[in-house]
Amino acid sequence: MVAFIDTHVHLNADQYDDDLQQVIDRALEAKVEKMVVIGFDRKTIERAMSLANQCDFIYAVIGWHPVDAIDCTEQDLAWIEELAAHPKVVGIGETGLDYYWDKSPKDVQQFWFRKQIKLAQKLNLPIIIHNRDATGDVVRILREENAATVGGIMHCFGGSVETARECIDMNFMISLGGPVTFKNARQPKEVAKEIPLEHLLIETDAPYLAPHPYRGKRNEPCYVPLVAEEIARQKELSLEEVANATTANAIRFFKLDV
Repeated sequence: MVAFIDTHVHLNADQYDDDLQQVIDRALEAKVEKMVVIGFDRKTIERAMSLANQCDFIYAVIGWHPVDAIDCTEQDLAWIEELAAHPKVVGIGETGLDYYWDKSPKDVQQFWFRKQIKLAQKLNLPIIIHNRDATGDVVRILREENAATVGGIMHCFGGSVETARECIDMNFMISLGGPVTFKNARQPKEVAKEIPLEHLLIETDAPYLAPHPYRGKRNEPCYVPLVAEEIARQKELSLEEVANATTANAIRFFKLDV
């Protein structure tokens, strides 16, 4: 029996306002049996919590996105801490650093990144990391804040095998998404090939980053098997082996109900 878990999906995004139930139904039909919905600001956190309450197969991760760090307040963090007592909140994030977009200054991003690592440690929850063009600072801050005490996920990992190994040494899982299927995605394919299966998770980041052959279109959680297929291809394993391993990894990592 092949089953998948989409460990990072934004079913709370506006892009699904018109057909959310159909999107969920297609995911279930594709054997995506559990989904972790990420809330990263007030609106998306509220929607993530609502979905987790409505569906027994949906879990929530809540935090504040680095692009919007400039809008974050101590009250927001206190609210996140309060919500995190809910049994279906399984992580803090996505947090981290994004130096591609310039909405939030680097020092502001780093301030709230550190605060959310400390919050995750206080709550004993894993941290889900967003990293864009900021690998050096992300890894440095994780080390400085001793993030290994709770560990986490390097979401939609696009770095090198060496960086992946550094993160694994800090108790982080490596999650691969749609970009691993792109023909020119050298580094994600190398990571899929070289990193042991016990350290890998799969995700869509839907509605963003749809895998080949849907690249450029709206992504959906029903496409997560395509990510597993590419990992299987790189590792010369069966799809069933990759599906079973990544599903077991996600259940263990998030302590999900089986």
